[in-house]
Amino acid sequence: MVNPLRLFALDILDARLVPESEEKINQTKRKAPPSRWNTMEFYFYYVVFIVCVPLMFWGAMSGSNENSPNYSKYEKDLEQGWIMDRKVDNSDAQYSGFRGRIPILTGSIILHFILRRVANAFKVSRLSFDLIFAAIFLTVLHGFSVLKILAIYAINYRFTKSLSKKSGMIATWVFSIVILFLNEKYDGYKYGSIVPALAVLDGHCGLLPRWDVNFNFSILRLISYNYDYYVSLESDTDIEKKQRDEKEISERDRIDIGPPKREYNFLNYLAYLVYTPLYIAGPILTFNDYMYQSRHELPSVQVRKTVLYGIRMVICILVMEWILHFMYVVALSNAHAWDNLSPFQISMVGFFNLKTIWLKLLIPWRLFRFWALLDKIDAPENMLRCMSNNYSASAFWRAWHRSFNRWTTRYLYIPLGGSHHAIRNMLAVFTFVAFWHDIQLRLLAWGWLITLFIVPEILGKLLFPEKKYGSSPLYRHLCALGAVANIYMMMTANLVGFAIGLDGVRDMLYDIFSSWSGIPYFIAVSGILFVGVQVMFEVRANEARNGISVRY
Repeated sequence: MVNPLRLFALDILDARLVPESEEKINQTKRKAPPSRWNTMEFYFYYVVFIVCVPLMFWGAMSGSNENSPNYSKYEKDLEQGWIMDRKVDNSDAQYSGFRGRIPILTGSIILHFILRRVANAFKVSRLSFDLIFAAIFLTVLHGFSVLKILAIYAINYRFTKSLSKKSGMIATWVFSIVILFLNEKYDGYKYGSIVPALAVLDGHCGLLPRWDVNFNFSILRLISYNYDYYVSLESDTDIEKKQRDEKEISERDRIDIGPPKREYNFLNYLAYLVYTPLYIAGPILTFNDYMYQSRHELPSVQVRKTVLYGIRMVICILVMEWILHFMYVVALSNAHAWDNLSPFQISMVGFFNLKTIWLKLLIPWRLFRFWALLDKIDAPENMLRCMSNNYSASAFWRAWHRSFNRWTTRYLYIPLGGSHHAIRNMLAVFTFVAFWHDIQLRLLAWGWLITLFIVPEILGKLLFPEKKYGSSPLYRHLCALGAVANIYMMMTANLVGFAIGLDGVRDMLYDIFSSWSGIPYFIAVSGILFVGVQVMFEVRANEARNGISVRY
């Protein structure tokens, strides 16, 4: 019988989180602090949790459901749901589109799973099957727009093969940014706007007519292929031989060591770009890693782990459904209906709004990663911790959309100089990330705010290094105070970038602090966050006592 707690084990989430060697596990255990779970300090924290967590749910529910004084302002944006005959807040366009297509995606996963087994039985090569299935899938997905996608792929491949490494990498970034801009400006290049006689083709653009929105992920794969190809030009035969002969190598080697140069051909390039389980939204797998896993099944891909991962994903979907049926925070936020709500209700609406943002990203990423795991491809997990289990700004961004973070580190941050110019390079990275998401002022403001908010944490670590002050009994509490400030800044940045924008955050903060009651409430919330951070510290300490050291 499976232990229910096994569902939440880190190796179920992603085997990359578990140290590869016994030596590293033992080293982590030796450095771990003693447990504080059974101390008087933590007994007090448990009481705070028991009292505050139900109140948080009550605050969001009372401030946003049918009993809210502002309910009439956003009731029109709600739909009839399926839980207890309640209405559902399906007003987020991004998640609504995904939610409505879950049955189609489920059918696609089942069909892909069955056809892969049939293809294997007839000895069809993996990459050939990937190309054939993707051709059908993309045609259904984008209709005649698939021709535009293939044209961009072909142009990128052509100039990549014709340029040297230095000029090619410059051209890669220029081409990618220009394509992002043109896709946005010309709304996916309507056929009718190019040749009026072809306007009829615009009416047959598949289940996802806005192919240009999802093409942002193709841009990341284009850059990955180009970079990996240019690095391979400088590799020697010993490295190629290692990649060819060793069936089990580390993840770093899978990413850094490319296949033989002849494998960087057009068919492999195309198979990587259109690999169906990861095509729509990732997670991002590098070209080198994709090619290796296409040849060798990783030991981390196990039926039992994949099943448990799938169960965990379904639980997340059900949690999201419960929130959408009992907390109408998205519709309320879109309507900016804060009037007559208490500071507590306003802040809980904002908090659970962030929860829906976290879940609406986590669920598609886990569904597509689950699809890839069923297909024996292990892509990185994008969300490592619950949103409420983060206190470090830098660690939070390493764990939020983790495969994208690893991508920016490999292809942008390190080539720019890495930690030698940390602030400058982080500003460049987050500017690109904001531009990649969408060309909007609020996302640019989000990217710059993130960089600004990481600076205090960096300075704090420089002024109070753990090696020097870590033995002090006050050090943990000082870190917790800094973590509380980090949480406020992370919540503000994410509300600006992904929820209600600069004006919405300004209005929300004004409504909270426009009366004297907001000040004592802010102090009380800070104390509660302080308690939460202490528990987060102990969660990570408990992981270390089990030999696991995760930087997130």
